[in-house]
Formats: sequence, C-alpha cells, structure tokens
Amino acid sequence: MIIAVANQKGGVGKSTTVVNLAACLGMKKKKVLCVDMDAQGNTTSGFGVRKKSLSVTTYEVLLGLRRIQEAIIKTEFENVSLVPASSALAAADIELIEVDNMQKRMKMQLLTIQQEYDYILLDCPPSLSLIPINALCACDTVLVPMTCEYFAMEGLSQLIDSIRLVKQRYNPTIDIEGILFTMFDSRLNLTGQVVSEVKKHFPKKLFRTVIPRNVRISEAPSFGKPVVYYDKSSRGAEAYMAFTEELLKRHSAAKK
Repeated sequence: MIIAVANQKGGVGKSTTVVNLAACLGMKKKKVLCVDMDAQGNTTSGFGVRKKSLSVTTYEVLLGLRRIQEAIIKTEFENVSLVPASSALAAADIELIEVDNMQKRMKMQLLTIQQEYDYILLDCPPSLSLIPINALCACDTVLVPMTCEYFAMEGLSQLIDSIRLVKQRYNPTIDIEGILFTMFDSRLNLTGQVVSEVKKHFPKKLFRTVIPRNVRISEAPSFGKPVVYYDKSSRGAEAYMAFTEELLKRHSAAKK
C-alpha cells in the first residue's frame, strides 16, 4: 500500500504524521518505507538522519541518476526505512521538465521495491509542482492532514481538485485515504466550525482520531525521534498510536 501524505497548505503536520505513522506501523510489525519528497527534509531529520552525510537522496532517484535501492537507509526505529531528502531536491522541479515520463518517475522507481514493504509513505511538499504530482501518480491513496483553520479549508479544496485531475490523466485508481485533524484544540470555536464543514463534504473520509496540540510532538523532532519513542505515554504518542490502529482496522475491513 502506497500512501501519499499531502496538503497544499504548509505547516499542517505532514512530515510529523509521516514520521509518527511510520514508527507506529513499525511497532505493529509492519515493514515501512518513508520517501521524503520535500526539499526541507523534515521527515529525514525527524528520524535523526544527518542530511550532510547523505550520498544518495530522493533527488537522484527522481532524476533517474541512481536506483531507489541505493538511496534506502535503515532508521534506528523498528521496521522503518527511509529514502532521505536534501535541499538539492528544490532544483528537481525544473530539471524534471526535461525528462521523459516526468510525472511518473517515482512510480517507476517504487515498482521495483513495492513488494518488499507493507506500507510506503510519501511525504509531499506543500505545492502542486512536479514532485507532488509524482507522488500522486505513484500512490494508491492520499492521506490529508489538516488543521482547523480557514486557510486549511482552502488547501483541502485545492488538493481535491489536484487529485481529481491526476485521477483523470495519470492514476485512475487513486483515492482519498482520509482526512486527519492535527494540532487539534477543541476549546476554539473555529475548530467546531471547520470539523462540521469537512464532515458535511467528506462524511466517510474523516478519521475519528484527532491529533491534539502537544508539546511532546513538537519537541520530538529536535531529538531526531518519533514521539512514540521520545515519550510513549504522552497524549501525542497515544493519539498517533490510536490513529494507526484506526487506519489498520479500515484496511483489514476493506480486504474482507
């Protein structure tokens, strides 16, 4: 199963969700590969990987300079591997314009290793450039983390339009995995308004689990650890574990 974690608005917890979902899946004995497709490299540093030590990254993989097998590194966390990113990836959007099958470069690479993993998570940058289009062309489903803010609603509607376009042109089987509320604060009036608006438009796509605002979630990346390893008993860790269990239940129900 290949899941793209995407939202065209930045700062909604995409990388945080990739890192913590991967760690929780790994704890559940699932073999996971994370592919960092954002030049900021937050997923890479979230696993404690030093970017300066990297010789092969998503940049070389997307441009076909190296095979994806050469880029995969094992993290120190159970059952989790990573294709890391560095700032070089920022140039890939321009360079991809000149290559064949520019929208399907990642898909072609992932086809060679897909059978080795239970889950492949693609961390997308907050834009609609060739890099996130590569992720949407390669994935089975799209997981959308979003905050309860007005601008997040705009980002969601733009993403839905992008998914519809990709479905028509490149990836007819793509579907929305679901919408996950992050940095959730039930005390704010706006939170209730945004939740009811999203429920109205996507009644079956909303995850019951929400990820709360939590200091431990914010602190964990500076220690290069998922929150479930940094502080397993924190509210943030418990929320990500509950979300992972909900996701796995959905998938096992869909197989029956």
